[in-house]
Amino acid sequence: MTDTAALPADIAALSFEDALRELEQIVQQLERGQVRLDEAVTAYERGSHLKRHCERRLAEARTKVEKIMISADGTAAGTTPFDPV
Repeated sequence: MTDTAALPADIAALSFEDALRELEQIVQQLERGQVRLDEAVTAYERGSHLKRHCERRLAEARTKVEKIMISADGTAAGTTPFDPV
């Protein structure tokens, strides 16, 4: 899930927080309806890329967050995916 080829390079380089902040700004701009149609379409496309980037960054983070299972003798027995529940 690290395929960033389909994303513009400037978006692929953003941190999750920066991408989310920009996405929120685009959503607010579109909700206000104060942009021309061609600008709205461009903003929507960029927002779509930002959303996909955020989803990928979250998925990558989720796979990194693991619990280490310790066996009875104190050695690491393996890992399991993080379960926030």
